[in-house]
Amino acid sequence: MLNIYFLIVVVYFAAIILLSVFTRKVASRSVADYLVAGRNLGVSFCAVVVAAEWLGGMSTIGVSEKAYTTLSFQPILYNISTSIGMVIIGFTVAAWYRRQNVHTVSEMIDYLFGSEAKKISAIAFLVAYITLAYVQMQTAASVLSAIFGISWLSAILISALIITFYTYLGGMHALALTSIVHTFMMFFGVGAATVIGMNKIGGFAHLQEILGNQGAGNIYNPFGAGLSGAFSLLLGGVLGGMAAQASIQPIFAAKDAQTAKKASVASAFLIAPFGIMTALLGLIGATGIYIAKTTSPKLVLTTLLTNPEFIHPVFGGLALAGILAAILSTVGPVNFAVVTIATKDIYSGFINPQADEKKVISVARRMVVVVTLITLPLAILFQKGILDAAYVSYAIRSIGAIVILLGIYKRNWINPLGVKLAFIGGTIAIFVCILADQMKWFHVDKTYGAVIFGIIFIIIGKLLKPDYQSK
Repeated sequence: MLNIYFLIVVVYFAAIILLSVFTRKVASRSVADYLVAGRNLGVSFCAVVVAAEWLGGMSTIGVSEKAYTTLSFQPILYNISTSIGMVIIGFTVAAWYRRQNVHTVSEMIDYLFGSEAKKISAIAFLVAYITLAYVQMQTAASVLSAIFGISWLSAILISALIITFYTYLGGMHALALTSIVHTFMMFFGVGAATVIGMNKIGGFAHLQEILGNQGAGNIYNPFGAGLSGAFSLLLGGVLGGMAAQASIQPIFAAKDAQTAKKASVASAFLIAPFGIMTALLGLIGATGIYIAKTTSPKLVLTTLLTNPEFIHPVFGGLALAGILAAILSTVGPVNFAVVTIATKDIYSGFINPQADEKKVISVARRMVVVVTLITLPLAILFQKGILDAAYVSYAIRSIGAIVILLGIYKRNWINPLGVKLAFIGGTIAIFVCILADQMKWFHVDKTYGAVIFGIIFIIIGKLLKPDYQSK
């Protein structure tokens, strides 16, 4: 049975790598070609790439893990909030981003507030995306270890090698093309598994009855597991998307401002439904009928799909390929976001501003490998809940969202000092909240901490320099 899973996934990997090789020539012509696909993506292409970035390890392994542990629909708020966030982006900042021809969110902050603010924001965003990159790598390892029956460490090394290879070759062109394939595979594979699973479990009402007998409340109420956690997911998802380098980068690659706006809104209709499917699979796993109740939450989805009593190995293999597609569609752009920030914001922005395009592309390719070398040990050492760990990234990006929205629409309310203080103070607040929770001192959700202290420091910056006039 394992050979079927192996064959399906290997064929899928081979197709992805061939696509990346195909894009190598066009991706090497210029920095814009490599980093933002020549700024030539249409509405459909751009929307799919944006959606594919969001529909990754958090929407699959992370959502199923959270549904399994909370016995609720709470984790679907991740996808719903992200969809809401992309609609808001479409009507607020998408056109602004594209009109400025920027490569990174920090370049937009440079445009609004100057180079010093850009430096601080670039460092904060690097922390955010390195955190997200190692979390996504963990989700890839969860799938590969189940498929190949190998150790988790070996699975991480294999996934890192494949992701590095196809990103290195094609850049944003590779990520754009492979995202089309990823999106089709993830909806087909996971969709088929959800339909089969719900049919076998006896439908929505019977699933509620089974879990209700185990002490669960209304499993379909996304707010049933606690209002604080639910609103944290909503707040982080809505704000985090506005300063999300990985999902914003395809918007930078849109052919014009109107395309960027339309693609942002269109992507929401792909993002929202996906979390419902993986949450349902997590809840089916929680019944204990098809997998042991002692199964590690991170392995619930993959263990369920490799059980031939639950789903035929062919459909299970397609579903696993779909999950792997979802993870790859996010891991690649997330790693590439770190590459772009490091290359454009730090290397060509401050270290070597005079570097020509050939040199910048060379540095970008090397950074693909460096990013993998940084995230690998982090993925091995830090193994907390996937959604919880990833929301460190969302919390930092929430600060960026507030800064950018104020910079675009209320420039007199914020100045460069406030921006720098917000990123420094807000990021520190995130890790203080995490430490305080672990030490049992007090509990304040990290997203709330980032937003509250970010706003406080913006106000302090305005009070300290009240006469600042924005450009």
